Amino acid sequence: MLNKTLSPLMIWGLGVGYVISGMYFGWNLGLNEGGPIGFLIATVIVTIMYISFVLSYAELSCAMPQAGGAFVYATKALGKWWGLLAGIGQWVEFAFAPPAIAAAIGAYFNIFFPQISPMSIAISAYFIFTGLNIFGVKHSAIFELFVTAFAVVELLIFSGVAGTHFSWAAFSQDGMPHGWSGIFASIPYAIWFYLAIEGLANIAEETKNPQRDLSRGFISAMATLVVLAVLVLFTAVGIKGWQSVVFIEGSNVTSDSPLPLALSYIISKNHWLYHMVITVGLFGLIASFHGIILASGRATMEFGRIGYGPKILSQLLKKRQTPAVALILNMIVGIGALLSGKTGDLIIISVFGALTMYIISMWSYFKLPKEILRPYKTPFAPFTPALALALSLLCLITMFYFNLKLGLVFLAIIAGGLIWFAVVNLARKI
Repeated sequence: MLNKTLSPLMIWGLGVGYVISGMYFGWNLGLNEGGPIGFLIATVIVTIMYISFVLSYAELSCAMPQAGGAFVYATKALGKWWGLLAGIGQWVEFAFAPPAIAAAIGAYFNIFFPQISPMSIAISAYFIFTGLNIFGVKHSAIFELFVTAFAVVELLIFSGVAGTHFSWAAFSQDGMPHGWSGIFASIPYAIWFYLAIEGLANIAEETKNPQRDLSRGFISAMATLVVLAVLVLFTAVGIKGWQSVVFIEGSNVTSDSPLPLALSYIISKNHWLYHMVITVGLFGLIASFHGIILASGRATMEFGRIGYGPKILSQLLKKRQTPAVALILNMIVGIGALLSGKTGDLIIISVFGALTMYIISMWSYFKLPKEILRPYKTPFAPFTPALALALSLLCLITMFYFNLKLGLVFLAIIAGGLIWFAVVNLARKI
């Protein structure tokens, strides 16, 4: 059994920490699709989707506080096959988001140490933070709270400095370069602002009072993230326009470090503030990288525990009570994805997994047996979960339309998981 060590403050730190790397990189790629106005509209749509989803998902996590999260709820409400589908979607999200973040860690670190390759740094990060998670959840959560607090403060400082140079003319120039279609093409990068906040449900078994504290953690973390997303988008783009934070200066190569790019137009690269943004930016990236590794380990462990995956995945270290096998498997998959070198593609595949899980979770909300005790009630239900379901469907449809090849890669992963489960079930019956 997992140890119950997480306090409300630690839950907030984990919730914000899972996501905060999305403020430091990745979102800027959406500007290349939608332009500042198109991407702003996409961000508003996605923010409404996430607020309604988080309010509804918190009810599920408080009612069934288990480490598996989404696929536990789906199995209970819809049966094992839908539970498996939700679980694969969740696993894809948690498996493909960390390598994208690791690539950004390498890019930020490389600014200080150009003699060390970004890929070497990224792979080293996997070993270090997988090891920390194997060491113990309480130490992991304390570390997460520490680096998250630093990252939040740094974003506020960045927004304060960059905001003094904000210009609406700069922000809005070339507002929708690809027209209305650019809004929908930029949706996955708007989702990156909030991706993985649902990982809070996966630490339910390690929360001291999950029926009370999980809902508070979800809501407080979401509120923090909305404020940060608005500040970062407006202040970074408002200095010199959207292209200045998408492309490395003097080239058409996209950047994984948009905040230092934005600052370089108003202060010297030798200025202490510029170096602080890079240094503390690493804290933000590490917070998300480390936090998603923590959540994904629990989700993969539960996959093995309830029979959707090999039983060995459910094994805990006897002394540490941490899912070492699950964590190591996720690390191997993550490093393999990282070696592709395609950060944008990793983000999109991760978003495919997340949206699949969101849709099934919201459907589960309506199908769960009425007799299940629900300590926390979703405000304005059933409208709130229905809105989350509708917007998640809209986003998934547009994702397939604009990213068909990557969508087919995602469907191949889903098919592989379903076939594996069918073969295993058939073997058990024989």
